[in-house]
Amino acid sequence: MAPYDTAVTADCFAQARHTFNYLIGQLTDPAAGTQTHDHLEELLVTQGRELQRQLLQAHLDLRARRERQAVSAARARARRNPAGVVGADGVIRRRVETGHHRLPATVFGTVTLTRCAWRAPNTANLYPAGEQLSLPGRRHSHGLAPLVVAEAVRGSFDTAHAAITARCGTVIGKRQIEDLLVVSAQDIDAFYAEQTPQPRTGEELLVLSFDGKGIAMRPDALRPATAKAAARAKRTVRTRLAGGEKPARKPMATLGVIYDAAWALTLPAGNVHQVITDLKRRADTLPADRRNGIDTTIGYLANNADHLRYDHALAHGWPIATGVIEGACRHLIADRFNLAGARWGLAAAEAMLKLRALSTNQDLDRYWAYHLRREHERTHHQHQYALTA
Repeated sequence: MAPYDTAVTADCFAQARHTFNYLIGQLTDPAAGTQTHDHLEELLVTQGRELQRQLLQAHLDLRARRERQAVSAARARARRNPAGVVGADGVIRRRVETGHHRLPATVFGTVTLTRCAWRAPNTANLYPAGEQLSLPGRRHSHGLAPLVVAEAVRGSFDTAHAAITARCGTVIGKRQIEDLLVVSAQDIDAFYAEQTPQPRTGEELLVLSFDGKGIAMRPDALRPATAKAAARAKRTVRTRLAGGEKPARKPMATLGVIYDAAWALTLPAGNVHQVITDLKRRADTLPADRRNGIDTTIGYLANNADHLRYDHALAHGWPIATGVIEGACRHLIADRFNLAGARWGLAAAEAMLKLRALSTNQDLDRYWAYHLRREHERTHHQHQYALTA
């Protein structure tokens, strides 16, 4: 195979090379010797990001030219039996059009992707270049999406939008952040369904705990029953709610946790004093500066021994409240959903809960690799390309 024309390659990267040389010129200019480090950092951040965007753009332009060259060469070799592309639907597309464009938003800014479209009557176009790049069906790139998730799960949408704009430029809007979260979370259930949990032993206590917390929703996002209750409450003119009455605008987010607790079987059996004795024995082996936590625990158990009848509660099937589930509700739900003035849509709230749980479980990196595979399958199917007769 003959090598590609180096002049074409050089031409694609001319703008990036010009920007690079211009940046070096600014840094070597005598005037730069009088600038403070913060001005130099700002220069490199803004100009450096533009340089990276131009490099990515140049590479995409080069791939577009090579694609057109490959199509032209294949057609020249098969004039009587034109080359074609076979999609997952089995339809051969023999007509090709150049100059189709997309505007992907990336972590470096917005670039232009030029590609060939393979066409046939009454069927969707195929874009081999899109599959080779594993482009998503939406505008925002797979490199930008995890940054959006990381920023949005830990702060408000306004804060996330400001952080992304400062780093990447104007590449996504506030409403698009919310939509992208829903798309990013769509494979979480399937991801966890394929996980194999580690087996536990009979000596370990496996704890399941559940709790719920209300999330303030937008009126259009309420489920039908909740919307009716909210409408009835709105028609009733009162200055304050009665005891135990709810304002009918907060669907409950239900959270479950599961964890193992070694050496904890004695306490649910009702043997509080044995636990205290064991803890004191362990505390005696610790230096004085490390006893604070265990001494606090011993004091709590001793002061509340008469009320810690877990054996009685379990025998009657009563739930046992713990700080674990309450802390999890506060962290996963309240810390993010109860920001001042926040109102949620149902799909975005569900996605946010799952993504925050995924991040807390430290599964985000493994999930993202799984999610990208699923996204590729959904977007590009399994096309078979044939550029020869």
